[in-house]
Amino acid sequence: MRVTIEAVQGRVPVSILAVHGDLDASTYEDVIAKASELYAVGARHILLDMGDVPFMGSSGIVAIHSIAMMLRGEQPPDPLMGWQAFHSIDQDRGSGKQQQIKILNPQPKVRRTLQMTGMDQFFDILTDRQAALDSF
Repeated sequence: MRVTIEAVQGRVPVSILAVHGDLDASTYEDVIAKASELYAVGARHILLDMGDVPFMGSSGIVAIHSIAMMLRGEQPPDPLMGWQAFHSIDQDRGSGKQQQIKILNPQPKVRRTLQMTGMDQFFDILTDRQAALDSF
């Protein structure tokens, strides 16, 4: 897996974080680390491009949720704490759509994972890049 970053200026600055490869237990920490680096240098809006992610496991859900919390200025739970991270997701799910992070072009399997876990109610999922950028 690799992660690429692109900065785009729209109504607000948006960082496009594109994941290439599976987002699972062996790679989710890398995605969180990249988002953390972006946050440290001032990024506050992230478009997570998942068009090149053929598979996402439950650890990927933890990664996306951790990024959302980070962008809200909150400390995400330690992902290595297992169920604590999932309880945090469940508690947070009712807070509505996230405004600082959106998901772009998830492949069908990834979209199903987002739907099965209810995360499609937590994140805007878009298929048009320009519309996604304009939505921030």
